[in-house]
Amino acid sequence: MSETPEAVMDDASREFLENLPELEPGKTFCFACNPEVPCFNRCCAELTLPLTPYDVLRLRRHFGMDSETFLNTHTRMRTFPDTGFPLPLLRMLEGPGEPCPFVTPAGCSVYENRPGACRCYPLGRGARMGRDGVEERFFIVREPHCHGFDQGRDWTAQEWRTNQGLEPFNASNDRYMRLMSMVRASGKPLEARMATMAVLCLYQLDKFRELIERMHIFSRVELSEERRNAVMSRDEDTLDFALNWMELVIFGQSEGLQKHE
Repeated sequence: MSETPEAVMDDASREFLENLPELEPGKTFCFACNPEVPCFNRCCAELTLPLTPYDVLRLRRHFGMDSETFLNTHTRMRTFPDTGFPLPLLRMLEGPGEPCPFVTPAGCSVYENRPGACRCYPLGRGARMGRDGVEERFFIVREPHCHGFDQGRDWTAQEWRTNQGLEPFNASNDRYMRLMSMVRASGKPLEARMATMAVLCLYQLDKFRELIERMHIFSRVELSEERRNAVMSRDEDTLDFALNWMELVIFGQSEGLQKHE
C-alpha cells in the first residue's frame, strides 16, 4: 500500500504504483473495511511501510513518547540512496505473519493517528511537483485477499481522501516531497552529517526544539514572536519550521524563511 509522494518513494515503490490500474478523475471505486469483512486486519501485516515526518509526529504524540524512544522502538532506519534523506520503516512484530505492532483483533489501536498510507488504502497516491504545484494520481491497490471491494459504497478519490482525514497528511508530505525533489534535482545527495541533521529536525521535533534554543536559531532568521511561540509549543508548527530550516541550511535560501541580514 502507498500514500507516499513519489519523491519520497524508492524505485521499487514507484514501479509498483505504475503497474496498478489508475483511478481516473471523477471515477469511483466500491470499498468498505470493518470487522464484518472476512479479511479484516489481513492488510495490517508483512508491511514495508515508510513513515513520513508527519506520520511520526502523530504516532509519537499518540503514545506520549519522546522521539528517540519511538524511533528506536518502532522503526528501522534506512536511507534514500538518491537523496540521502532518512527513511524510517515501521518495524513489524516478529513471529508468524509479522503483524503491525499497532493492530489488535478489534482493529487498529492507533486509528485516529494511523499513518497516511493506511488512511489512503486501498488507493495508492502518486504525487510529484509540476509547473503549477503538486500533481497527483490515484491507483487502485487490489490485493488477492481483500474482500473490501465486495461491499460498501462508491467513492471518488476526493471523497475517500476527505473521509479518511488525509488532508493534513498530504499537505505536510507534499512539503517534504518538495524539499526532497530539490535535493534530487541538485544531483547532490545529503552527506552523512546533513542526513543526521535531517533525522533530528524532521523526525525528532522535541530534540529540534532543544537545538533551536541551544544554537539560538531564532536569532538567525526573521520570525515573528507569534510564530516563534507556535514553533516552540505545537508540533505541526515545529515541523513546518523544520522543513523551512532544512531548505535554508541546504540551499542557503528558503521561500518560507528569511535570514537576518
